[in-house]
Amino acid sequence: MRAAFASRFDDADPLAALTVGERPEPTHPADDWVTVQLRATSLNHHDLWSLRGVGLTEAQLPMILGCDAVGVDPEGNQVVVYPVVVTRGDPRGVSILSEHFPGTLAERVAVPRSNLVPLPDGMAATDAACLPTAWLTAWRMLTTKGRVEDADSVLVQGAGGGVATAAVALAVAMGKRVYATSRDAIKRERITALGATAVEPGARLPERVDVVIETVGAATFEHSMKSAAPMARIVVSGATAGHEPSVNLRRIFAMQLEILGTSMGTPGELYELLAFCADSDVRPVVDSVVPFSRVEDAFARLHSGDAFGKVVVDHTA
Repeated sequence: MRAAFASRFDDADPLAALTVGERPEPTHPADDWVTVQLRATSLNHHDLWSLRGVGLTEAQLPMILGCDAVGVDPEGNQVVVYPVVVTRGDPRGVSILSEHFPGTLAERVAVPRSNLVPLPDGMAATDAACLPTAWLTAWRMLTTKGRVEDADSVLVQGAGGGVATAAVALAVAMGKRVYATSRDAIKRERITALGATAVEPGARLPERVDVVIETVGAATFEHSMKSAAPMARIVVSGATAGHEPSVNLRRIFAMQLEILGTSMGTPGELYELLAFCADSDVRPVVDSVVPFSRVEDAFARLHSGDAFGKVVVDHTA
């Protein structure tokens, strides 16, 4: 079958480590695994990190990339693939597709049957394929970790990326006052169109917020703390601009702030996210949809840094 995979590592030029070609058909590590015929996938920065060699070893190559997918199960049902798999030997106890098990940027993928979630009626495969990683992470950050139901206001740092843009769209749909930062003036305009108040990084907000969504890291963490209201939750799921920020501990205890780390979500949270999007008519922010025959162009778009929202790969085109 045709697939996009990491054939080597290249930290300076990750696109040079990407190969598109033939790979063996999926195998089933256990009796409860099934093969899904893929209809749509979406890219994540995790895919670029894999090409750089983060989270993979030479012994695991070649590795089919991709975490997110929508496809058709052996019974003909349209399903969303939950990408987290129980993994013996991994210190976390789990891994996501494309780490220990082949990913979704292929014609077919094998997963445990319990990882299949029904695609809601009326939701396009290209939309649902955006949800299992970035949008699920944003959902968990807002709900389970951020307890946004008790909040009036939310700050999202670095909107434009997949998780941050998802957090903006979800928080707006939940009726919260949303502030979002971006260095890019065009992206600030697009954030405003989503219903948030867009500001430049480090700008003083009209109010201190109850929840901060932090995926940037050291470059924005001081601003996140200064923008947080008493007893606010700062939820962290990434560190694209530095993983060792300076933290003012006096502010943390004086303001009784919570700093919470998270990654991905549970199958139940994916069900909740799909139901919320279907019921609220919320759809992912899609930067572009690229045919699988041009998957290299999708990687180039993500790597450019110009994408606003998700880059989607259509396997049916």
